[in-house]
Amino acid sequence: MDLPFVVATLTRRGLLTPGRPIRVASQLQALRKWGWSLAGELRQAAARDPGRTAVIDEQGAELTYQELLDRAERLARAMRTGLGVQAGDRIGVLCRNHHGLIEAVVAATVLGADAVLVNSGLSAAQLATVTEEQRLRVLVHDDEFADRLLGLPAEVHRVDERGLEELIAGALPGDLQPPERDGRTIVLTSGTTGAPKGARRPTPNGFGPLVSIIDRIPLHTRDTVMIAAPLFHTWGYAALQVAFALRATIVLHRRFEPAATLAALVAHQCQALFAVPVMVQRLLDVPPPDPRPPLKVVAVSGSALPGGLAPRFMDVYGDVIYNLYGSTEVSWASIAGPADLREAPTTAGRPPHGTRLEILDDDGQPVPDGRVGRIFVGNEMLFEGYTSGARRETHDGLLDTGDLGRINADGLLFVDGRADDMIVSGGENVFPSEVEDLLARLPQVREAAVIGVPDPEYGQRLAAFLGLHPGEVLDPEAVREYVRHYLARFSVPRDVIFVKYLPRNATGKVLSRELRRYYG
Repeated sequence: MDLPFVVATLTRRGLLTPGRPIRVASQLQALRKWGWSLAGELRQAAARDPGRTAVIDEQGAELTYQELLDRAERLARAMRTGLGVQAGDRIGVLCRNHHGLIEAVVAATVLGADAVLVNSGLSAAQLATVTEEQRLRVLVHDDEFADRLLGLPAEVHRVDERGLEELIAGALPGDLQPPERDGRTIVLTSGTTGAPKGARRPTPNGFGPLVSIIDRIPLHTRDTVMIAAPLFHTWGYAALQVAFALRATIVLHRRFEPAATLAALVAHQCQALFAVPVMVQRLLDVPPPDPRPPLKVVAVSGSALPGGLAPRFMDVYGDVIYNLYGSTEVSWASIAGPADLREAPTTAGRPPHGTRLEILDDDGQPVPDGRVGRIFVGNEMLFEGYTSGARRETHDGLLDTGDLGRINADGLLFVDGRADDMIVSGGENVFPSEVEDLLARLPQVREAAVIGVPDPEYGQRLAAFLGLHPGEVLDPEAVREYVRHYLARFSVPRDVIFVKYLPRNATGKVLSRELRRYYG
Protein backbone atom coordinates (compact mmCIF):
# COMPACT_ATOMS: atom_id res chain seq x y z
CA MET A 1 0.00 0.00 0.00
CA ASP A 2 1.44 3.37 -1.04
CA LEU A 3 2.85 5.51 1.77
CA PRO A 4 1.12 8.83 0.85
CA PHE A 5 -2.30 7.15 1.04
CA VAL A 6 -1.47 5.59 4.41
CA VAL A 7 -0.22 8.88 5.86
CA ALA A 8 -3.18 10.84 4.51
CA THR A 9 -5.71 8.37 5.93
CA LEU A 10 -4.04 8.13 9.34
CA THR A 11 -3.95 11.93 9.48
CA ARG A 12 -7.66 12.25 8.59
CA ARG A 13 -8.61 9.80 11.32
CA GLY A 14 -6.47 11.49 13.99
CA LEU A 15 -3.81 8.81 14.43
CA LEU A 16 -0.91 11.11 13.61
CA THR A 17 -1.88 13.82 16.08
CA PRO A 18 1.23 14.95 18.02
CA GLY A 19 1.56 13.68 21.56
CA ARG A 20 4.05 13.62 24.43
CA PRO A 21 7.35 12.52 22.83
CA ILE A 22 8.09 9.84 25.44
CA ARG A 23 4.66 8.25 24.96
CA VAL A 24 4.87 8.36 21.17
CA ALA A 25 8.29 6.71 21.38
CA SER A 26 6.92 4.01 23.70
CA GLN A 27 3.99 3.46 21.35
CA LEU A 28 6.24 2.93 18.34
CA GLN A 29 8.56 0.70 20.37
CA ALA A 30 5.61 -1.50 21.38
CA LEU A 31 4.64 -1.99 17.74
CA ARG A 32 8.22 -2.63 16.70
CA LYS A 33 8.74 -5.25 19.41
CA TRP A 34 5.33 -6.95 19.52
CA GLY A 35 4.00 -6.30 16.00
CA TRP A 36 0.38 -5.74 15.00
CA SER A 37 -1.10 -8.68 16.89
CA LEU A 38 -3.87 -7.99 19.39
CA ALA A 39 -1.22 -7.93 22.13
CA GLY A 40 0.84 -5.43 20.14
CA GLU A 41 -2.17 -3.22 19.49
CA LEU A 42 -3.09 -3.24 23.18
CA ARG A 43 0.49 -2.43 24.18
CA GLN A 44 0.72 0.52 21.80
CA ALA A 45 -2.59 1.89 23.07
CA ALA A 46 -1.49 1.53 26.71
CA ALA A 47 1.83 3.21 25.92
CA ARG A 48 0.19 6.21 24.27
CA ASP A 49 -3.00 6.55 26.39
CA PRO A 50 -2.47 4.51 29.57
CA GLY A 51 -5.22 6.27 31.55
CA ARG A 52 -7.86 6.24 28.84
CA THR A 53 -10.83 3.95 29.47
CA ALA A 54 -10.43 0.88 27.26
CA VAL A 55 -13.45 -1.29 28.12
CA ILE A 56 -16.78 -0.68 29.82
CA ASP A 57 -18.94 -3.72 30.68
CA GLU A 58 -22.62 -3.49 31.51
CA GLN A 59 -21.88 -5.21 34.84
CA GLY A 60 -19.89 -2.23 36.04
CA ALA A 61 -16.32 -3.10 35.05
CA GLU A 62 -14.39 -0.15 33.67
CA LEU A 63 -10.73 -0.71 32.80
CA THR A 64 -8.13 1.70 31.47
CA TYR A 65 -5.75 0.57 28.74
CA GLN A 66 -2.97 0.13 31.30
CA GLU A 67 -5.19 -1.88 33.63
CA LEU A 68 -6.38 -4.11 30.78
CA LEU A 69 -2.79 -4.75 29.69
CA ASP A 70 -1.69 -5.49 33.26
CA ARG A 71 -4.50 -8.03 33.71
CA ALA A 72 -3.75 -9.74 30.39
CA GLU A 73 -0.02 -9.98 31.21
CA ARG A 74 -0.73 -11.39 34.65
CA LEU A 75 -3.01 -13.97 33.07
CA ALA A 76 -0.30 -14.88 30.56
CA ARG A 77 2.24 -15.43 33.34
CA ALA A 78 -0.24 -17.50 35.36
CA MET A 79 -1.08 -19.66 32.35
CA ARG A 80 2.61 -20.22 31.69
CA THR A 81 3.59 -21.15 35.23
CA GLY A 82 0.35 -22.63 36.54
CA LEU A 83 -1.08 -24.37 33.47
CA GLY A 84 2.09 -24.99 31.52
CA VAL A 85 0.92 -23.16 28.40
CA GLN A 86 3.70 -22.81 25.83
CA ALA A 87 4.09 -21.34 22.37
CA GLY A 88 2.18 -23.44 19.87
CA ASP A 89 -0.49 -24.61 22.34
CA ARG A 90 -4.11 -23.78 21.71
CA ILE A 91 -6.39 -21.97 24.15
CA GLY A 92 -10.12 -22.12 23.55
CA VAL A 93 -12.17 -19.08 24.53
CA LEU A 94 -15.90 -19.67 25.02
CA CYS A 95 -17.09 -16.29 26.25
CA ARG A 96 -19.64 -13.64 25.49
CA ASN A 97 -18.67 -10.00 25.04
CA HIS A 98 -16.78 -8.86 28.14
CA HIS A 99 -13.24 -7.97 29.16
CA GLY A 100 -12.40 -11.56 30.17
CA LEU A 101 -12.53 -12.69 26.54
CA ILE A 102 -10.14 -9.92 25.54
CA GLU A 103 -7.73 -10.76 28.36
CA ALA A 104 -7.70 -14.45 27.44
CA VAL A 105 -6.99 -13.79 23.75
CA VAL A 106 -4.25 -11.26 24.52
CA ALA A 107 -2.67 -13.63 27.04
CA ALA A 108 -2.59 -16.40 24.45
CA THR A 109 -0.99 -14.06 21.91
CA VAL A 110 1.64 -12.93 24.42
CA LEU A 111 2.66 -16.58 24.96
CA GLY A 112 2.70 -17.45 21.26
CA ALA A 113 -0.29 -19.76 21.74
CA ASP A 114 -3.20 -19.92 19.31
CA ALA A 115 -6.49 -18.49 20.59
CA VAL A 116 -9.47 -20.46 19.30
CA LEU A 117 -12.59 -18.29 19.39
CA VAL A 118 -15.43 -20.69 20.16
CA ASN A 119 -18.95 -19.86 19.00
CA SER A 120 -21.27 -19.55 22.00
CA GLY A 121 -24.03 -21.26 20.04
CA LEU A 122 -22.26 -24.64 19.82
CA SER A 123 -23.94 -27.64 21.40
CA ALA A 124 -22.13 -29.88 23.89
CA ALA A 125 -21.46 -32.41 21.11
CA GLN A 126 -20.11 -29.73 18.75
CA LEU A 127 -17.92 -28.31 21.53
CA ALA A 128 -16.45 -31.77 22.17
CA THR A 129 -15.68 -32.12 18.45
CA VAL A 130 -14.07 -28.68 18.28
CA THR A 131 -12.00 -29.43 21.41
CA GLU A 132 -10.68 -32.61 19.82
CA GLU A 133 -10.11 -31.22 16.32
CA GLN A 134 -8.40 -28.06 17.59
CA ARG A 135 -6.39 -29.96 20.23
CA LEU A 136 -7.26 -27.50 22.98
CA ARG A 137 -5.00 -27.46 26.04
CA VAL A 138 -7.06 -24.89 27.97
CA LEU A 139 -10.68 -23.75 27.68
CA VAL A 140 -11.57 -20.38 29.19
CA HIS A 141 -15.34 -20.21 29.52
CA ASP A 142 -18.19 -18.22 31.01
CA ASP A 143 -20.04 -19.87 33.89
CA GLU A 144 -23.24 -20.20 31.86
CA PHE A 145 -21.57 -22.73 29.54
CA ALA A 146 -20.39 -25.10 32.28
CA ASP A 147 -22.99 -27.76 31.44
CA ARG A 148 -21.62 -28.06 27.89
CA LEU A 149 -18.17 -29.08 29.16
CA LEU A 150 -19.17 -32.39 30.73
CA GLY A 151 -18.01 -34.47 27.77
CA LEU A 152 -14.59 -32.86 27.35
CA PRO A 153 -11.39 -34.83 27.98
CA ALA A 154 -10.07 -34.59 31.52
CA GLU A 155 -6.69 -33.30 30.36
CA VAL A 156 -8.23 -30.06 29.07
CA HIS A 157 -7.80 -27.35 31.71
CA ARG A 158 -11.10 -25.59 32.36
CA VAL A 159 -10.99 -21.97 33.52
CA ASP A 160 -14.33 -20.45 34.53
CA GLU A 161 -14.93 -16.80 35.45
CA ARG A 162 -13.83 -17.22 39.07
CA GLY A 163 -10.83 -19.26 37.95
CA LEU A 164 -9.84 -16.49 35.54
CA GLU A 165 -9.85 -13.93 38.34
CA GLU A 166 -7.87 -16.28 40.59
CA LEU A 167 -5.21 -16.79 37.92
CA ILE A 168 -4.87 -13.04 37.42
CA ALA A 169 -4.75 -12.31 41.16
CA GLY A 170 -2.25 -15.07 41.90
CA ALA A 171 0.17 -14.48 39.03
CA LEU A 172 3.83 -14.52 39.97
CA PRO A 173 6.14 -11.71 38.89
CA GLY A 174 8.14 -12.34 35.77
CA ASP A 175 9.29 -10.99 32.46
CA LEU A 176 7.38 -11.40 29.22
CA GLN A 177 9.20 -11.29 25.92
CA PRO A 178 7.85 -11.69 22.38
CA PRO A 179 7.43 -15.42 21.72
CA GLU A 180 9.51 -17.40 19.25
CA ARG A 181 6.42 -17.99 17.13
CA ASP A 182 3.47 -15.66 16.61
CA GLY A 183 0.25 -16.90 18.11
CA ARG A 184 -2.62 -17.13 15.65
CA THR A 185 -6.27 -16.38 16.15
CA ILE A 186 -8.43 -19.23 14.93
CA VAL A 187 -12.02 -18.31 14.09
CA LEU A 188 -14.65 -21.00 13.66
CA THR A 189 -16.72 -20.59 10.51
CA SER A 190 -20.42 -20.04 11.11
CA GLY A 191 -21.48 -23.58 10.28
CA THR A 192 -24.97 -22.62 9.01
CA THR A 193 -25.05 -25.66 6.71
CA GLY A 194 -22.66 -28.02 8.51
CA ALA A 195 -20.00 -28.41 11.19
CA PRO A 196 -17.87 -25.29 11.82
CA LYS A 197 -14.28 -25.30 10.53
CA GLY A 198 -11.30 -23.61 12.15
CA ALA A 199 -9.83 -20.82 9.99
CA ARG A 200 -6.37 -19.43 10.79
CA ARG A 201 -6.40 -15.65 10.73
CA PRO A 202 -3.15 -13.89 9.74
CA THR A 203 -1.50 -11.23 11.86
CA PRO A 204 -1.41 -7.81 10.15
CA ASN A 205 2.10 -6.76 9.14
CA GLY A 206 1.55 -3.02 9.13
CA PHE A 207 -0.99 -0.23 8.89
CA GLY A 208 -2.44 -1.48 5.57
CA PRO A 209 -5.44 -3.46 6.85
CA LEU A 210 -6.45 -0.73 9.29
CA VAL A 211 -6.14 1.97 6.65
CA SER A 212 -8.23 -0.01 4.16
CA ILE A 213 -11.12 -0.04 6.61
CA ILE A 214 -10.98 3.41 8.17
CA ASP A 215 -10.50 5.11 4.81
CA ARG A 216 -14.03 4.00 3.88
CA ILE A 217 -15.60 3.84 7.36
CA PRO A 218 -15.01 7.20 9.12
CA LEU A 219 -13.89 6.03 12.55
CA HIS A 220 -11.58 8.32 14.52
CA THR A 221 -9.03 8.00 17.27
CA ARG A 222 -10.50 8.02 20.80
CA ASP A 223 -14.04 7.42 19.60
CA THR A 224 -16.40 5.60 21.95
CA VAL A 225 -17.44 2.41 20.19
CA MET A 226 -20.03 -0.17 21.14
CA ILE A 227 -19.27 -3.65 19.76
CA ALA A 228 -22.55 -5.56 19.74
CA ALA A 229 -21.36 -8.15 17.21
CA PRO A 230 -19.96 -11.22 19.01
CA LEU A 231 -16.23 -10.89 19.62
CA PHE A 232 -15.77 -14.57 18.75
CA HIS A 233 -16.96 -13.78 15.21
CA THR A 234 -14.67 -12.38 12.52
CA TRP A 235 -16.58 -9.08 12.42
CA GLY A 236 -16.61 -8.54 16.17
CA TYR A 237 -12.94 -9.48 16.44
CA ALA A 238 -12.06 -7.11 13.57
CA ALA A 239 -13.95 -4.35 15.39
CA LEU A 240 -11.84 -5.04 18.49
CA GLN A 241 -8.62 -4.81 16.48
CA VAL A 242 -9.70 -1.51 14.91
CA ALA A 243 -10.80 -0.12 18.28
CA PHE A 244 -7.45 -0.91 19.87
CA ALA A 245 -5.61 0.69 16.96
CA LEU A 246 -7.70 3.84 17.40
CA ARG A 247 -7.34 3.80 21.19
CA ALA A 248 -11.11 3.85 21.40
CA THR A 249 -13.28 3.29 24.45
CA ILE A 250 -15.13 -0.01 23.90
CA VAL A 251 -18.59 -0.64 25.32
CA LEU A 252 -19.60 -4.31 25.67
CA HIS A 253 -22.77 -6.15 26.66
CA ARG A 254 -22.80 -9.91 27.13
CA ARG A 255 -26.10 -10.25 25.28
CA PHE A 256 -27.73 -8.10 22.66
CA GLU A 257 -31.00 -6.54 23.76
CA PRO A 258 -32.32 -3.74 21.53
CA ALA A 259 -33.59 -1.42 24.26
CA ALA A 260 -30.49 -1.92 26.45
CA THR A 261 -28.22 -1.32 23.46
CA LEU A 262 -29.94 1.96 22.59
CA ALA A 263 -29.78 3.05 26.23
CA ALA A 264 -26.05 2.29 26.36
CA LEU A 265 -25.40 4.16 23.11
CA VAL A 266 -27.00 7.24 24.68
CA ALA A 267 -25.52 6.83 28.16
CA HIS A 268 -21.96 6.44 26.88
CA GLN A 269 -22.41 8.88 23.97
CA CYS A 270 -21.14 6.33 21.46
CA GLN A 271 -20.03 7.60 18.08
CA ALA A 272 -19.97 4.12 16.50
CA LEU A 273 -21.73 0.77 16.70
CA PHE A 274 -20.50 -2.52 15.25
CA ALA A 275 -23.34 -4.96 14.68
CA VAL A 276 -24.69 -7.72 12.46
CA PRO A 277 -27.72 -6.94 10.24
CA VAL A 278 -30.30 -8.72 12.39
CA MET A 279 -29.30 -6.48 15.32
CA VAL A 280 -29.92 -3.36 13.24
CA GLN A 281 -33.27 -4.81 12.24
CA ARG A 282 -34.22 -5.39 15.87
CA LEU A 283 -33.18 -1.89 16.91
CA LEU A 284 -36.01 -0.67 14.69
CA ASP A 285 -38.48 -2.85 16.62
CA VAL A 286 -38.23 -0.61 19.70
CA PRO A 287 -39.01 3.11 19.96
CA PRO A 288 -35.98 5.33 19.27
CA PRO A 289 -34.63 7.10 22.35
CA ASP A 290 -34.98 10.82 22.85
CA PRO A 291 -32.44 12.25 22.45
CA ARG A 292 -30.93 10.01 19.79
CA PRO A 293 -27.41 8.61 20.34
CA PRO A 294 -24.66 10.67 18.64
CA LEU A 295 -23.92 7.89 16.12
CA LYS A 296 -21.74 8.72 13.13
CA VAL A 297 -21.08 5.11 12.11
CA VAL A 298 -23.15 1.94 12.31
CA ALA A 299 -20.89 -0.66 10.72
CA VAL A 300 -22.56 -3.95 9.82
CA SER A 301 -21.27 -7.22 8.42
CA GLY A 302 -21.56 -10.96 8.95
CA SER A 303 -24.60 -11.69 6.78
CA ALA A 304 -26.57 -10.21 3.89
CA LEU A 305 -28.21 -6.83 4.52
CA PRO A 306 -31.95 -7.33 3.85
CA GLY A 307 -33.45 -5.12 1.15
CA GLY A 308 -34.88 -1.91 2.55
CA LEU A 309 -33.29 -2.22 5.99
CA ALA A 310 -30.54 0.35 5.46
CA PRO A 311 -32.85 3.16 4.23
CA ARG A 312 -35.38 2.46 6.99
CA PHE A 313 -32.70 2.62 9.67
CA MET A 314 -31.12 5.75 8.20
CA ASP A 315 -34.52 7.46 8.06
CA VAL A 316 -34.60 7.14 11.87
CA TYR A 317 -30.93 7.50 12.89
CA GLY A 318 -29.35 9.40 10.01
CA ASP A 319 -27.10 8.36 7.14
CA VAL A 320 -24.72 6.27 9.22
CA ILE A 321 -24.89 2.72 7.84
CA TYR A 322 -21.68 1.19 6.44
CA ASN A 323 -22.06 -2.34 5.13
CA LEU A 324 -18.90 -4.44 4.86
CA TYR A 325 -19.14 -7.59 2.75
CA GLY A 326 -16.54 -10.20 3.63
CA SER A 327 -16.02 -13.54 5.29
CA THR A 328 -13.80 -15.37 7.75
CA GLU A 329 -11.66 -16.49 4.82
CA VAL A 330 -11.24 -13.22 2.86
CA SER A 331 -11.72 -10.71 5.72
CA TRP A 332 -13.22 -7.95 3.57
CA ALA A 333 -14.19 -7.66 -0.08
CA SER A 334 -16.19 -4.45 -0.41
CA ILE A 335 -17.78 -1.66 1.61
CA ALA A 336 -21.01 0.22 0.90
CA GLY A 337 -21.45 3.66 2.44
CA PRO A 338 -24.67 5.57 3.13
CA ALA A 339 -24.79 7.14 -0.36
CA ASP A 340 -24.37 3.72 -1.98
CA LEU A 341 -27.13 2.25 0.17
CA ARG A 342 -29.50 5.14 -0.56
CA GLU A 343 -28.92 4.55 -4.27
CA ALA A 344 -29.06 0.74 -4.14
CA PRO A 345 -30.14 -0.67 -0.72
CA THR A 346 -28.95 -4.23 -1.47
CA THR A 347 -25.49 -3.36 -2.77
CA ALA A 348 -22.31 -4.62 -1.13
CA GLY A 349 -20.50 -1.50 -2.35
CA ARG A 350 -17.04 -1.26 -3.84
CA PRO A 351 -13.69 -2.80 -2.84
CA PRO A 352 -11.61 -0.55 -0.56
CA HIS A 353 -8.10 0.64 -1.34
CA GLY A 354 -5.65 -2.23 -1.85
CA THR A 355 -8.34 -4.86 -2.51
CA ARG A 356 -8.84 -6.71 -5.81
CA LEU A 357 -12.26 -8.11 -6.63
CA GLU A 358 -13.20 -10.01 -9.78
CA ILE A 359 -16.28 -11.86 -10.99
CA LEU A 360 -15.15 -15.01 -12.78
CA ASP A 361 -16.85 -17.85 -14.62
CA ASP A 362 -16.23 -21.53 -13.91
CA ASP A 363 -13.15 -21.44 -16.18
CA GLY A 364 -11.59 -18.54 -14.26
CA GLN A 365 -12.35 -15.92 -16.92
CA PRO A 366 -13.83 -12.50 -16.10
CA VAL A 367 -17.52 -12.09 -16.90
CA PRO A 368 -19.06 -8.90 -18.38
CA ASP A 369 -20.64 -6.27 -16.11
CA GLY A 370 -24.09 -7.32 -15.02
CA ARG A 371 -23.43 -11.03 -15.53
CA VAL A 372 -23.52 -13.31 -12.47
CA GLY A 373 -20.32 -15.18 -11.65
CA ARG A 374 -18.13 -16.37 -8.79
CA ILE A 375 -16.71 -13.69 -6.50
CA PHE A 376 -12.93 -13.82 -6.00
CA VAL A 377 -11.05 -11.46 -3.66
CA GLY A 378 -7.46 -10.51 -2.93
CA ASN A 379 -6.18 -8.37 -0.03
CA GLU A 380 -3.57 -8.36 2.75
CA MET A 381 -5.67 -10.42 5.17
CA LEU A 382 -6.67 -13.57 3.28
CA PHE A 383 -6.85 -16.46 5.73
CA GLU A 384 -4.00 -18.97 5.95
CA GLY A 385 -6.15 -22.06 5.45
CA TYR A 386 -8.31 -24.28 7.62
CA THR A 387 -6.78 -26.02 10.59
CA SER A 388 -7.80 -29.34 9.00
CA GLY A 389 -5.38 -28.64 6.15
CA ALA A 390 -8.16 -27.94 3.63
CA ARG A 391 -7.90 -24.82 1.49
CA ARG A 392 -10.13 -22.72 -0.76
CA GLU A 393 -9.77 -22.38 -4.51
CA THR A 394 -7.54 -19.55 -5.68
CA HIS A 395 -7.02 -17.90 -9.05
CA ASP A 396 -4.15 -15.52 -9.78
CA GLY A 397 -3.75 -14.63 -6.10
CA LEU A 398 -7.49 -14.21 -5.54
CA LEU A 399 -9.47 -16.39 -3.14
CA ASP A 400 -12.87 -17.88 -3.92
CA THR A 401 -15.48 -16.48 -1.53
CA GLY A 402 -17.97 -19.23 -2.33
CA ASP A 403 -20.49 -16.53 -3.27
CA LEU A 404 -22.07 -15.59 -6.57
CA GLY A 405 -22.52 -11.97 -7.57
CA ARG A 406 -22.36 -9.31 -10.23
CA ILE A 407 -21.02 -5.79 -10.74
CA ASN A 408 -23.24 -3.17 -12.36
CA ALA A 409 -22.23 -0.43 -14.78
CA ASP A 410 -21.50 1.94 -11.86
CA GLY A 411 -19.03 -0.49 -10.30
CA LEU A 412 -21.28 -1.54 -7.42
CA LEU A 413 -21.14 -5.16 -6.28
CA PHE A 414 -24.32 -7.16 -5.67
CA VAL A 415 -24.12 -10.53 -3.94
CA ASP A 416 -26.72 -13.03 -5.14
CA GLY A 417 -25.95 -15.63 -2.49
CA ARG A 418 -23.86 -18.68 -1.79
CA ALA A 419 -23.00 -20.76 -4.82
CA ASP A 420 -24.41 -23.82 -3.05
CA ASP A 421 -27.66 -21.94 -2.23
CA MET A 422 -28.58 -21.38 -5.88
CA ILE A 423 -31.26 -23.81 -6.99
CA VAL A 424 -32.28 -25.04 -10.42
CA SER A 425 -36.06 -25.12 -10.83
CA GLY A 426 -37.35 -26.45 -14.14
CA GLY A 427 -34.00 -25.67 -15.77
CA GLU A 428 -33.90 -22.06 -14.48
CA ASN A 429 -31.29 -20.72 -12.04
CA VAL A 430 -32.99 -19.15 -9.02
CA PHE A 431 -31.31 -17.15 -6.25
CA PRO A 432 -33.25 -17.28 -2.95
CA SER A 433 -31.70 -13.99 -1.80
CA GLU A 434 -33.48 -12.05 -4.55
CA VAL A 435 -36.84 -13.35 -3.33
CA GLU A 436 -35.88 -12.73 0.33
CA ASP A 437 -35.07 -9.08 -0.41
CA LEU A 438 -38.41 -8.62 -2.15
CA LEU A 439 -40.40 -10.26 0.66
CA ALA A 440 -38.56 -8.20 3.29
CA ARG A 441 -40.05 -5.06 1.73
CA LEU A 442 -43.58 -6.08 2.63
CA PRO A 443 -44.65 -3.83 5.54
CA GLN A 444 -46.09 -6.81 7.43
CA VAL A 445 -42.83 -8.80 7.27
CA ARG A 446 -40.24 -8.57 10.07
CA GLU A 447 -37.86 -11.15 8.59
CA ALA A 448 -37.81 -13.53 5.64
CA ALA A 449 -35.84 -16.56 4.51
CA VAL A 450 -36.17 -18.58 1.30
CA ILE A 451 -34.69 -22.02 0.65
CA GLY A 452 -34.81 -24.64 -2.05
CA VAL A 453 -36.71 -27.87 -1.38
CA PRO A 454 -37.09 -31.02 -3.52
CA ASP A 455 -39.83 -31.08 -6.16
CA PRO A 456 -40.76 -34.21 -8.15
CA GLU A 457 -41.64 -32.25 -11.30
CA TYR A 458 -39.15 -29.34 -11.37
CA GLY A 459 -36.28 -30.84 -9.40
CA GLN A 460 -36.38 -28.03 -6.84
CA ARG A 461 -38.76 -25.28 -5.82
CA LEU A 462 -38.71 -22.39 -3.37
CA ALA A 463 -40.15 -22.37 0.12
CA ALA A 464 -40.53 -19.03 1.93
CA PHE A 465 -40.46 -18.65 5.71
CA LEU A 466 -41.87 -15.38 7.00
CA GLY A 467 -41.83 -13.83 10.45
CA LEU A 468 -44.47 -11.10 10.74
CA HIS A 469 -44.66 -8.03 12.93
CA PRO A 470 -46.96 -8.46 15.95
CA GLY A 471 -50.61 -8.29 15.00
CA GLU A 472 -50.00 -8.57 11.25
CA VAL A 473 -51.60 -11.16 8.98
CA LEU A 474 -50.75 -12.23 5.43
CA ASP A 475 -52.42 -14.64 3.06
CA PRO A 476 -50.03 -17.13 1.38
CA GLU A 477 -51.62 -16.59 -2.01
CA ALA A 478 -51.24 -12.82 -1.63
CA VAL A 479 -47.54 -13.36 -0.94
CA ARG A 480 -47.18 -15.49 -4.06
CA GLU A 481 -49.05 -12.94 -6.16
CA TYR A 482 -46.78 -10.19 -4.84
CA VAL A 483 -43.67 -12.08 -5.91
CA ARG A 484 -45.28 -13.00 -9.25
CA HIS A 485 -45.84 -9.30 -9.94
CA TYR A 486 -42.13 -8.43 -9.63
CA LEU A 487 -40.19 -11.59 -10.50
CA ALA A 488 -40.28 -14.44 -13.00
CA ARG A 489 -42.72 -17.29 -12.39
CA PHE A 490 -39.95 -19.71 -11.37
CA SER A 491 -39.06 -17.34 -8.49
CA VAL A 492 -42.51 -17.63 -6.92
CA PRO A 493 -42.40 -19.75 -3.72
CA ARG A 494 -44.97 -22.52 -3.84
CA ASP A 495 -44.76 -22.93 -0.08
CA VAL A 496 -45.26 -19.94 2.24
CA ILE A 497 -44.75 -20.81 5.89
CA PHE A 498 -45.28 -18.39 8.78
CA VAL A 499 -42.97 -18.68 11.80
CA LYS A 500 -42.59 -16.70 14.99
CA TYR A 501 -38.83 -16.33 14.55
CA LEU A 502 -36.30 -17.57 12.03
CA PRO A 503 -33.68 -19.94 13.47
CA ARG A 504 -30.36 -18.10 13.65
CA ASN A 505 -26.90 -18.81 14.97
CA ALA A 506 -25.10 -16.58 17.47
CA THR A 507 -23.93 -14.22 14.70
CA GLY A 508 -27.41 -13.71 13.30
CA LYS A 509 -27.17 -15.91 10.21
CA VAL A 510 -30.26 -17.92 9.33
CA LEU A 511 -29.72 -21.66 9.80
CA SER A 512 -30.84 -23.16 6.50
CA ARG A 513 -30.47 -26.71 7.81
CA GLU A 514 -32.99 -25.97 10.58
CA LEU A 515 -35.47 -24.61 8.05
CA ARG A 516 -35.10 -27.74 5.95
CA ARG A 517 -35.60 -29.87 9.04
CA TYR A 518 -38.69 -27.82 9.93
CA TYR A 519 -40.00 -28.14 6.39
CA GLY A 520 -39.43 -31.89 6.36
